[in-house]
Amino acid sequence: MKVLAINSSARTDGQSKTKLMLDHLVEGMRDAGADVEVVELRKKKINNCIGCFTCWTKTPGVCLHNDDMTTELFPKFLGSDLAVFATPLYHFTVNAQLKTFIERTLPAIEPFFKERHGKTTHPLRGPHPGIVMLSVAGFPEYSVFDQLSAWANFVYGREGGLVAEIYRPLAEALPLAFVNEKAGEILEATRQAGREIVLSLKVSPETMQRITQDIVEDHRAFLRIGDLMWKTCIDQGVTPKEFDEKGMMPRPDSLEDFMAIMNIAFNPGADGNISAVIQYRFTGEVQGECHFRITDGRISSSNGPAEKPDLTISTPFELWMDIMAGKADGQQMFLEQKYTVEGDLNLLMRMSRLFGAQS
Repeated sequence: MKVLAINSSARTDGQSKTKLMLDHLVEGMRDAGADVEVVELRKKKINNCIGCFTCWTKTPGVCLHNDDMTTELFPKFLGSDLAVFATPLYHFTVNAQLKTFIERTLPAIEPFFKERHGKTTHPLRGPHPGIVMLSVAGFPEYSVFDQLSAWANFVYGREGGLVAEIYRPLAEALPLAFVNEKAGEILEATRQAGREIVLSLKVSPETMQRITQDIVEDHRAFLRIGDLMWKTCIDQGVTPKEFDEKGMMPRPDSLEDFMAIMNIAFNPGADGNISAVIQYRFTGEVQGECHFRITDGRISSSNGPAEKPDLTISTPFELWMDIMAGKADGQQMFLEQKYTVEGDLNLLMRMSRLFGAQS
C-alpha cells in the first residue's frame, strides 16, 4: 500500500500535537508494510485555486499553476492508495494550508454533472486515494470535531472514500509528564490504528476508544490552568512557544491554583526515586499553608502544615508566584533573603528539575 501523509500544521517538532499523532499513525502504517511518504505543507509552495477552470477545459486534469502542487504533490496524491489529511482544528474545521491543498485537487474531477441517490456531484477523472482524516484540538469535548466530521463525510464519505477519522481532543495535554501513562496508551492506540488501516481499511471500535479516552480526570481544573498560562503569557508579553523556551510556568492566583499547577508540573522521572515532603508557608496577598508529598514517583498535595517536612519554604505568595512565572530569579531572591528556607537545601536546588517547563 502506498500512502501520502499530509501534515498541514504550521508548528514544528515539540509544539505540534498534529505531528505527534501523525508520527505514531505513520509508524503503525509502516509496521504493517505500507510505503508512507510524509509531506510538511508549511515547506511547500502551493498557490490558491483561482477558479479559472483551466484544469477542466484547456488542460484537462492539469492546473495552470507551476508550483509544488502541480509538479510534485498532486501526482503523488493521485498515485497513492491512501492520503492522510492531518490538521489542527482551526475554527472547527481544517486549517487554511490543508484547505488550499484540497481545493487544488480540483483537476481530479471532471466538470460534468452526475446524480446518485438524489444528490448531484462531479465524476472522478480517474483513480482517487482513500482519505484518512486526523485532527487534534485543545478543547476537551469530542463533539468539537462534529463540524469537521460532517464536512469530511460530505466531501469524501460517498462510495467509501473516507476510510477513517481519528480525532484527539485536549491534545495539548499529550506531552505533559503527569499524564504520561495515559498519553502513552493514546499514542500506542494511534500506532495500532495505523496498522489496522493498512491491513483492513478501518479502525476497530476498541482502538478508537483508546485513542479518544479522557486524558485528564478534571477538565475544569486543567482548563483553569490553561487560563492561567494565557494570563501569564499576556502579562509577560510572550507567545506560548517563548513561554516553553523560557521555562516559564503559569502564575497562580490562589493557593488552590498553586497546588494544582505543582501537581501537573511534577516530573517523576527528573530525579530518581526521590521521597520527600515539601512545605509552603505563604504570607502577603494570599496567606496559608500547604504541602506536597513525593513518594514512588507520585505526588500528592494537601492544605495545611505537614508533620516533619524535609523542606519548608516561607515566602510572600506574590514573590513565589513571580519566581514560578519567571518574573523573578529564585536564587537571587534567596540570596537577598526575600524568602527563607528550613531543612534540606539540596532539595531546594533540585526543585527546578522536579517542577519545571520540561515536565
